[in-house]
Amino acid sequence: MDRLAVACLAALLGIAAAPAQAAPSITLEQAMAEPDWIGAPVENPYWGLDGKSVYYDLKRSGSPVRDRHRIDLGDGRDTVVEPAAMANADGGDAVYDRSRTRAAFVRSGDVFMRDLGSGRLVQVTRTPDEEASPQFSADGRSLHYRVGTAWFRYDIAGAIGGPAAIVKAEKDPEARQPDDFGADQLRWFSTLRKDKADRDARRQHGEEFVKGDPTRAPLPFHLGDDVRIEGTSLSPNGRWMLVVTSPKGYEKGKQGKLQRFVTESGYEEQEDERTRVGRNDPAPQSLVLLDLQKHTQQALSSEDLPGIHDDPLEAVREENAARKRELQADAGAGAHDGKAAPKDKDKDKARKDEPAARAIRIVADAEDGGGGGIAWSADGAALAIQIRAIDNKDRWIATVDFDRGRLVCQHRLTDPAWINWNFNEFGWERDDRTLWYVSEETGFAQLYAKRPGGKASALTSGRFEVSAPALSPDGRWFYLRSNAEAPYRYDVYRVPAGGGKLERVTNLHGMQQFALSPDGSRLAVLHSSAYVPAQLALVTVDGGAVRELTDTRTPEYKARTWIEPRIVELPSTHTKQPIYAKFYQAKDFDASKKHPAVLFVHGAGYTQNVHEQFPYYFREQMFHNLLVEEGYVVLDMDYRASEGYGRDWRTAIYRRMGHPELEDLVDGVHWLEENAAVDPRRVGVYGGSYGGFMTLMAMFRAPEVFRAGAALRPVTDWTQYNHEYTSNILNTPQLDPIAYERSSPIEFADGLRGPLLIAHGMIDDNVLFEDSVRLYQRLIELHKDDFELAGYPLDRHGFTHADSWLDEYKRIHKLFQANLR
Repeated sequence: MDRLAVACLAALLGIAAAPAQAAPSITLEQAMAEPDWIGAPVENPYWGLDGKSVYYDLKRSGSPVRDRHRIDLGDGRDTVVEPAAMANADGGDAVYDRSRTRAAFVRSGDVFMRDLGSGRLVQVTRTPDEEASPQFSADGRSLHYRVGTAWFRYDIAGAIGGPAAIVKAEKDPEARQPDDFGADQLRWFSTLRKDKADRDARRQHGEEFVKGDPTRAPLPFHLGDDVRIEGTSLSPNGRWMLVVTSPKGYEKGKQGKLQRFVTESGYEEQEDERTRVGRNDPAPQSLVLLDLQKHTQQALSSEDLPGIHDDPLEAVREENAARKRELQADAGAGAHDGKAAPKDKDKDKARKDEPAARAIRIVADAEDGGGGGIAWSADGAALAIQIRAIDNKDRWIATVDFDRGRLVCQHRLTDPAWINWNFNEFGWERDDRTLWYVSEETGFAQLYAKRPGGKASALTSGRFEVSAPALSPDGRWFYLRSNAEAPYRYDVYRVPAGGGKLERVTNLHGMQQFALSPDGSRLAVLHSSAYVPAQLALVTVDGGAVRELTDTRTPEYKARTWIEPRIVELPSTHTKQPIYAKFYQAKDFDASKKHPAVLFVHGAGYTQNVHEQFPYYFREQMFHNLLVEEGYVVLDMDYRASEGYGRDWRTAIYRRMGHPELEDLVDGVHWLEENAAVDPRRVGVYGGSYGGFMTLMAMFRAPEVFRAGAALRPVTDWTQYNHEYTSNILNTPQLDPIAYERSSPIEFADGLRGPLLIAHGMIDDNVLFEDSVRLYQRLIELHKDDFELAGYPLDRHGFTHADSWLDEYKRIHKLFQANLR
């Protein structure tokens, strides 16, 4: 067969006759362009209720619009669900009745219910409101749903709906008691007494009639006019409602104004900024239990929670008070001329600040009026609530004793640093009597189960983390996400609900999300790899072969070749645990000559970037490819504070942000010197947000190690950041000024020696542009040289405009080329 015939046969069979020529190297313009050229990742996958299809969302190229796709698992056909077909489509996050004969879901803000036998779909609501939280009643006769904090009940047989309860943050107008003056009028005038008695009789009769007539709307509950209703949760049996309240009119603290200079109106415009840390604590919350059957209400006190009267910040107070006394003594040495020292008001104030009972908040309470920290058993007979101390040093899971109207603690997690934002999942097993929860109590997030009042059993254990546990429909298995094999490798695992061996289900290494099929036999899995954005696959729960369902990458992107990052373990000079990092190096690396190096520092602090998934920092990864082609090596480290390595790694930065992380970055530079032929005089550093903060700490506190740096949208002074994040790690600036002084880069700005680029979105509503402006002024006053501030008028914290991305990275590239080559 001649060469032409071979080529024709290969073409017919879809086989390349010769390897395709590699695409040209990445350019900054391409790397920072709108990412549509890569191909959009698959988002929000969920199962069709019959288990024969899978839905997902996909961004349109050149548009912010997301299309809903449906994959027929029989023939593999992938189609966009058009508006007409959407009328009969299933929605995500479906809930089932106890017999699994019906399912309900929310689509486009309305509630739908499908009969799983006939397939008939019923639209329960069609309103301009946003309905949420559908749940079937314990007896299967009704469907409950929520609008804001108001709950509604839909009678399935009668096809009629109405309020399940009416709850008002008002005083009961009928419950007013006369004052002394009014009592005199009733004592003097018999007609007034008779009129009042008639009104009371009519009211009592009306209430009794409403209670006994199921066709009437329920009587309202009045909680008083001094509270704000934050969230509500209705029991599946319809008997109880839990209400979360906070004080009405609680002040969040002073807010600044964010200035917009480039606007459609042509005039400068302003918007409110977030509240800064310590300006006021978040509003404390309280719990009220409503008995919808007896029409009574009971406050659930947190006074009996174990440790609620502890003062975990006592030592911090004393340390700061002692330091203040020392400073005052130094400042006033010799000024009293033998007179008695002034009374120690700080010590007295510290005593007054010690809480009698710490304020609480409900964990993950939903901003839309739901009860995110509340879990009912399916029969409605058991209720668990997850509660946090407002200082975030304690987390409790408590059940409710309905007869006595009180909280009963089932689990307490305490941490001298702070309770994790993650790993707070909890709920009830299918038997309605076994409570399960995730806890970091061993130092690593693991899964536990217990009967209330009994001893907890660890369903998983080890030096790894588990999250997102999901019970199988039959209640026999927990499926969960874990990095049990290696800190950077995530897959689906399962463990028997009654205890047993942890089994691996998938071997994808970059598993991000999963959903069990309605019958519990298969998993829809969202997974990715270093250069492949999230795609959808199917796998059986016994770990069978993987069936890939999507590949949304463009031909242009797939044609390119990339430098695969190598995950390495770096020895630490400060911990026994190694530091994991991604290492980028040319395939034809020449170790006989010295090379420049760049350290990339990921943002957020508590996030994980050393993994085998498609990175959040995909643009930066392409930039790293460019740097490697130009002769650099690049190191991307999961420094102490990062996610995925357990509690101690996370909390190493408590009260000293920027110090353990910098020690790790310096260890990284030393590793590069010894293992990658790096010239220690040509090391640069860059990163955004927390990575920008760490770039400043590196440039200010280790200028002998880092030659040049680019700090993007950096925190420069932690007193300017938000309360929820900062107060966990540094407490508040009023309570713990020591922690803020040792953790804020602006305190170390005099240490700058090398060239520094600061880049920041000017309408950033997370890390305010003011942070960079204030540091810029500080550097001016310190008479520093070779620093610049680049502002981006139309971008917030996460840039959304390709022009801004390109300009920023051209500046970063220029900085490194000018100072490290």
